[in-house]
Amino acid sequence: MEFLGIRFEMMENIWSYRELFIRGIWVTLGLTAAGYVGGFILGLIVGLGKLSKRKWIYYPAKYYVDFFRGTPLLVQILLIHTALIPSLFGHSLGYFVTGVLALSLNSAAYNAEIIRAGIQSIDRGQMEAARSLGMPHNTAMKLVILPQAFRRMIPPLGNELIALLKDSSLLMVIAASDILYAGKIVAGVYQRFWEPYLTVAVLYLLLTFACGKLINYIEKRFSNSYVPSSRRSIFKMRRSSMGGGLR
Repeated sequence: MEFLGIRFEMMENIWSYRELFIRGIWVTLGLTAAGYVGGFILGLIVGLGKLSKRKWIYYPAKYYVDFFRGTPLLVQILLIHTALIPSLFGHSLGYFVTGVLALSLNSAAYNAEIIRAGIQSIDRGQMEAARSLGMPHNTAMKLVILPQAFRRMIPPLGNELIALLKDSSLLMVIAASDILYAGKIVAGVYQRFWEPYLTVAVLYLLLTFACGKLINYIEKRFSNSYVPSSRRSIFKMRRSSMGGGLR
């Protein structure tokens, strides 16, 4: 049976390669998670650097963001895999090390701008009030500014996670055995392209959908208006009892 060039019987052949696709899912998730954590930590450092009034801190942070936001991720992957790592170690360290390093460095540039904007969105009076209470600048930033700014950063940081998940497919060029690599193998075996790459698209769609749901939960959890379900029932009981007393 065939529809728009898609042969449904081909799905049986794809199912026989399910272990390859499952491995690709785990590799994709591992690369994305490691790259995002590394990118967030480095992005926090670079973002704070862009807020520094010291030129020797500000300008390296600025040029870092300009370079990694202004050049394609694919070019960065190839530079790291074929030039940087072999120059430093004399040989390749494998696709996973290259992938995590490339994704971390690229993601850090975008996270730095998100963090910088989030911190600058907090009213200056918050910092001035903390300093007036005798808090050092670093302590005030850690205990007062960053917790408030983090709530505003959650949506763009979540978007960056989803973008990084999709961008990890570019690592196929260095033979990373991710989801797209699995689809390429199946397409090469059967010389069919609709079904394998459609399967890849569906898998990425499911992963991004799951990430979106997770981000929505975190965003609600850290919202000022969030009330846990256990407390909601208590509030309802109190309101009903108050209403009964008024009658």
